[in-house]
Amino acid sequence: MGRDGLLVPVESSTQTQTQSQLSLKKKTAVSRSWISLDHNGESSILDADKYAIMRRVQINARDLRILDPLLSYPSTILGREKVIVLNLEHIKAIITADEVLLRDPFDNNVVPIIEELRRRLPLGNAVYQGQGEEDEHPGVQHDVESGEENEFPFEFRALEVALEAICSFLDARTRELENEVYPALDELTSKISSRNLDRVRKLKSAMTRLTNRVQKVRDELEQLLDDDDDMEDLYLSRKLAGASSPVSVSGAPNWFLSSPVIGSKISRISRGSAATSQGETDVEELEMLLEAYFMQIDGTMNKLTTLREYIDDTEDYINIQLDNHRNQLIQLELFLSSGTVCLSVYSVVAAIFGMNIPNILNTDHGYAFKWVVILAGVACASLFLSIISYARHKGL
Repeated sequence: MGRDGLLVPVESSTQTQTQSQLSLKKKTAVSRSWISLDHNGESSILDADKYAIMRRVQINARDLRILDPLLSYPSTILGREKVIVLNLEHIKAIITADEVLLRDPFDNNVVPIIEELRRRLPLGNAVYQGQGEEDEHPGVQHDVESGEENEFPFEFRALEVALEAICSFLDARTRELENEVYPALDELTSKISSRNLDRVRKLKSAMTRLTNRVQKVRDELEQLLDDDDDMEDLYLSRKLAGASSPVSVSGAPNWFLSSPVIGSKISRISRGSAATSQGETDVEELEMLLEAYFMQIDGTMNKLTTLREYIDDTEDYINIQLDNHRNQLIQLELFLSSGTVCLSVYSVVAAIFGMNIPNILNTDHGYAFKWVVILAGVACASLFLSIISYARHKGL
């Protein structure tokens, strides 16, 4: 009987193992799911582990660990030798000079970003049309070359989509919070109750969490803008073009020479890299991009700051109301205490005349009781008025 009690049914144990294996496979599938988008906006789903991703984009495990959804890392934009590591809330991406790898492509917040990348990663038709008309109109050649020089690099187009998505996402969350907080605060000022207080407490906690998220993104953009070297690291196309210049073309990797996108950029970026190698670092293009979204995220931060100030003002107003009610209770307590003191004096007089001690006033003086009651009442009222006057004079 003892051994029978230790037996476990085979079917139930098998079902438990199967369920655990399925849940483990689901978690593994989520963590291994990537989507790759090239310069034409064409996408492909990748089911690769971290080692395959490291070999594909030539990234360190330390940098790839930042994109792990099971670990909590703050918002980060890292520029490495050949990639940009992007961790902005739900946007976890690796950007190269001709490819974007985005994690968790089936997430509801990531799907709109993928659609936007497919739409905006391909180059505009104006440049291609200008190149087609170059043979017919030789005078247009200079304009085409200038358009190629002003062309936005691939990595910046992908970075712009990510920054626009995260700024719009945080701004939308802020507007939703504003639509909930302002009516809740107005209702709290009109009626102070435990339900309204608990509702405002939850909204304030949500606002604090959202403020921290916005602050992290803002700090990361501000840190990039303050350091020209960090911004220079984000110029992947420029670094690849410098690596493929005639001086160092023998050491260029085979995958770079076979890339049609990078090959088309060499002619226009090599001129800029030669100019920047001799003098100051030219990061004006990226600086303008980051400043635009820094202003947007700073505006979102200002909204949250205004919302916090409104909450603080409402709390001060409620505290004033509570202090006023507390003062009214203290005032009522003062009146009652004053009345109690006066009645105590009246009871002392009654006790003196009510004791079983012979008193000459009790014999042949029937009017004495009436005058004692009247005089004692007047004395108690005068004492009460004196206490109230003294309290008002002292501002109590």
